[in-house]
Amino acid sequence: MTALEDRTEAPAPEVGKARKRKEDARLITGRTTWTDNMVLPGMLHLAVVRSPVAHAKITSVDVSAAADAPGVVAVFTGRDFAEEQGSIPCAWPVTPDMVNPGHPSLAVEEVNHVGEAVAVIVARSKAAAQDAVELVDVDYDPLPVVLDMEEAVAEQPDLCHDHLSSNESFRFVFDAGEAGTGQNTDEAFANAEVVVSRRFVQQRLIPAFMEPRAAVVQPQGDNYTMWSSTQVPHILRLMLAMITGTPEHKLRVIAPDVGGGFGGKLQVTPEEVITLLVARRLGKPVKWTETRSESLMSAHHGRDQIQYVDVAADREGNIKGLKVHILSDMGAYLRLVSPGVPVLGAFMYPGIYKFPAYRFDCQGVFTNKTPTDAYRGAGRPEATFAIERIMDELAVELGMDPLELRRKNWIKAEEFPFTTVAGLEYDSGDYDAATQQALELLGYDELREEQRRRRESDDPVQLGIGFSTFTEMCGLAPSRVLGSLSYGAGGWEHASIRMLPTGKVEVVTGSTPHGQGHETAWSQLVADELGVPFEDVEVLHGDTGISSRGLDTYGSRSLVVGGAAVVSASQKVVAKARKVAAHLLEAGEDDLQFESGSFSVRGTPGTSISIQEIALATFAAHNFPEGMEPSIDADATFDPVNFSFPHGTHICAMEVDTETGFVKIRKYACVDDVGKIVNPLIVEGQVHGGLAQGIAQALYEEAIYDADGNLTTGTFVDYLVPSAADLPHFDTGNTVHEAPGNPIGAKGVGEAGCIASTPAVVNAALDAVRHLGVTDIRMPLTPERVWRAIHSGGDGGDRATAGSNAYGGAQTETTAGVSTEASSLGGDR
Repeated sequence: MTALEDRTEAPAPEVGKARKRKEDARLITGRTTWTDNMVLPGMLHLAVVRSPVAHAKITSVDVSAAADAPGVVAVFTGRDFAEEQGSIPCAWPVTPDMVNPGHPSLAVEEVNHVGEAVAVIVARSKAAAQDAVELVDVDYDPLPVVLDMEEAVAEQPDLCHDHLSSNESFRFVFDAGEAGTGQNTDEAFANAEVVVSRRFVQQRLIPAFMEPRAAVVQPQGDNYTMWSSTQVPHILRLMLAMITGTPEHKLRVIAPDVGGGFGGKLQVTPEEVITLLVARRLGKPVKWTETRSESLMSAHHGRDQIQYVDVAADREGNIKGLKVHILSDMGAYLRLVSPGVPVLGAFMYPGIYKFPAYRFDCQGVFTNKTPTDAYRGAGRPEATFAIERIMDELAVELGMDPLELRRKNWIKAEEFPFTTVAGLEYDSGDYDAATQQALELLGYDELREEQRRRRESDDPVQLGIGFSTFTEMCGLAPSRVLGSLSYGAGGWEHASIRMLPTGKVEVVTGSTPHGQGHETAWSQLVADELGVPFEDVEVLHGDTGISSRGLDTYGSRSLVVGGAAVVSASQKVVAKARKVAAHLLEAGEDDLQFESGSFSVRGTPGTSISIQEIALATFAAHNFPEGMEPSIDADATFDPVNFSFPHGTHICAMEVDTETGFVKIRKYACVDDVGKIVNPLIVEGQVHGGLAQGIAQALYEEAIYDADGNLTTGTFVDYLVPSAADLPHFDTGNTVHEAPGNPIGAKGVGEAGCIASTPAVVNAALDAVRHLGVTDIRMPLTPERVWRAIHSGGDGGDRATAGSNAYGGAQTETTAGVSTEASSLGGDR
């Protein structure tokens, strides 16, 4: 048998092509279906009544006026659903004694943060529902408001939750000496010649995704279909079944096109639970869509840590130990993975450096603020900021070049794989190669010379250069490791390949995109594995009715885990097709070779059959191997044996106007190693997006509460999200060291720019003004904070952001008893 005469030649390899994304045309022209676009016959609309106070007892809720309003169908309070709403789940109990106060979707007796849901209006139109919100009369009996983490864990604090004995949710400690992965930390510090201690603040951030959250539920008898703007349809389905008692097989969750998430939609939200409960109670389809102000106030926030960091070294710059104590603000409740975010970062504080001793101590703290949870990077940006900032501080104390200090202590290329003091095995990399390329992209020597000239001339606009040499753990897995950390799920991912009779291919993936480009990258992978045209591959995702198995998208796991499952399933298809080809070509399987989508017999030119022809022959099954089922479709579940570890060097050149405090990024260069690159265009886009968010933390964004617990940055007038016009040109590059732990060799890229950029920017700004006595400036580096730091001569009106692990004493200590006060600090608390 020979191939069809009109069969086109197999395409050139797809992996490595900078293909434009398949999905972009419909997304950028609006020819798609967002959750809020859904319109169902007889659909009702929801609006949520939210608490205007941060902490109070609910003494009464009067809904009579709202219930009588035009267009209103029903009004429900927490008491109406008290027996069926359950509690919003926390899937990561990081310690056996972790305290979880419980989180009803609709508050019943007490509210614990501004924006907490207390009632829901059901109306025939969105406008009628929103109008009726103002008619609900809730009487509150105010309670003390807990906002400051350090005060919350002090002696006899006010309590965020009256029924708890303290504001501490958990205390997670990792000591490398006790774990057997490092030396005794106390001894390392006792014997060190230099100890540098600092207090850093990771301000609270808001994910600020483009598409607001929304949910639509359609009841069909005792079956329910939910459309939700979510990153995690599979997890959401499971959790909704557990919370509400709805049988899992009666629930279908669909994530249509989702307009961004950044971790902010890695959640089971009160509003999703409420929407399902209302639809179940009324037997009618219902829709809820949040406003932007609701999103900023009530969707979970990110970061919000106070970090006390100590580093020990000798006077030659050899690092001897690292101690990290953090207070991590959980907000008022524990959400899906809230406690796991700082714990995940625990393993990354040593960064790329060969610390012999390490201790990590984290307190999860309740406050009367919006809950925190995953935000792009989830624990890794916080860790990278701390280690890259303290390395600069150590370099200053030692009088060393900050890059030379890093080079002296980082893992060398020949030392991979390398087991760190935190117990992780870094797979591959070359930090020196990435750094050298980044220096060339930046024009480092020329900028250092310009910096020297500006300082000598006392130029009012000073120039600084900041480094961030980082690594991160990607591909949230393996399942056994997650299990050892008490995570409530596995880390595997599932994929199916369906060969259609016409030779087209359907890929069903458990990974759920929200802007990453899965449809394009997965098509490239499958096109290469099967030797079919890129255009012949269709990717299906985000629907538990189509993709019944999956663990969704977060933690830079899509390509590393989900893409690996796609490749594994494709290889199984080829293996099945080989049996059919051997039968049709009357040859042994071992005599066949598979190239460019066709099987041929070795040594027999002109005798071949394509995998697409085999798909048709399988459908007909007229001439098929005895005992073989007529199918070459395949499933695969991939569970990696290790994380993957992308790394890179980011360098920022920053101009600081010493007269106004205005800062401007002069140049930004970065070189990332993300393993094998499937689509360079997508990688570049992910790096640029991550850089934008990391720079935004350094310079622009901060969620601020007043003394009563009101969010004062609840609109984009006050919460500053930079546009393209606010950001510089990025000079980017790559080195490639493939990850050995997955069949692609990829390492993950979605969070790299966000993780690395923040400390590079802050280090650059400090490098510009450190000769003026400035030792730290709290993020974001607003002109006022920078100006205060330069001109105050003291702490700039801020509580000192340098300090010891005893919450004070901003000192750099040496064994000779010399100490220097780190006090020229900008900003306000």
